[in-house]
Amino acid sequence: QGPLVESGGGLVQAGGSLRLSCAGSGRTFSSYTVGWFRQARGKEREFVAAISWSGGSTDFADSVKGRFTISRDNAKNMVYLQMNSLKPEDTAVYYCVAGYDVRVQEWVRVWGQGTLVTVYS
Repeated sequence: QGPLVESGGGLVQAGGSLRLSCAGSGRTFSSYTVGWFRQARGKEREFVAAISWSGGSTDFADSVKGRFTISRDNAKNMVYLQMNSLKPEDTAVYYCVAGYDVRVQEWVRVWGQGTLVTVYS
């Protein structure tokens, strides 16, 4: 598996939306579960969302359920995190991750470099 490259972060007003993209490479990307973690300043890194290799199964942290969706396009080696109804507490660096199970940091095999999302009120 090659590196993961995130894009789409930025500054958005509370209530707004952003879509993060994660570009993968390598033959194993389409066979991995891909997800997102985030880390706010002064806080521990936390799981946000994940999607199975087929796209048939998704998982979300309680704090983002109903507001965030995750999707993937294996033909393009891309995963997307659509973030709606953003809140100031969603402000964090968001990391794309890949592995056979990514709900726990210790199980993640590949990390992206992170993209900053800032939500202002």
